[in-house]
Amino acid sequence: MSCGEPHETDCSEVLDHLYEFLDHEMPDSDCTKFEVHFEECSPCLEKYGLEQAVKKLVKRCCGSDDVPTDLRAKVMGRIELIRAGQLDPEQSEQLGQDERAGQDERPGRSGQDVTASAPATPAPQE
Repeated sequence: MSCGEPHETDCSEVLDHLYEFLDHEMPDSDCTKFEVHFEECSPCLEKYGLEQAVKKLVKRCCGSDDVPTDLRAKVMGRIELIRAGQLDPEQSEQLGQDERAGQDERPGRSGQDVTASAPATPAPQE
């Protein structure tokens, strides 16, 4: 997305790093560039506002849920691999899909309707 206007910081750069800005995970100098961009670019400001609202909604609805320790460890491990350049995001997504498919193969997780294999109720005898 781009508003078509020239900016010191390109719209694509702002949108690619929007969550880093929202999460306060970037240097102050970059934050300042983004703030200037939002003052100049209403489409990016609108996208920022939307993403900020979604983030607040998720926090309000899910913020009190505890994250399982093993899930947190897996996510943090993947983030570190991606940051180190040993894994790209598409590979990480495929790993997640493979893991979810493997879980479906465990006993009781096949996805089959368990009621279909239950014996039928016998018909009343005359």
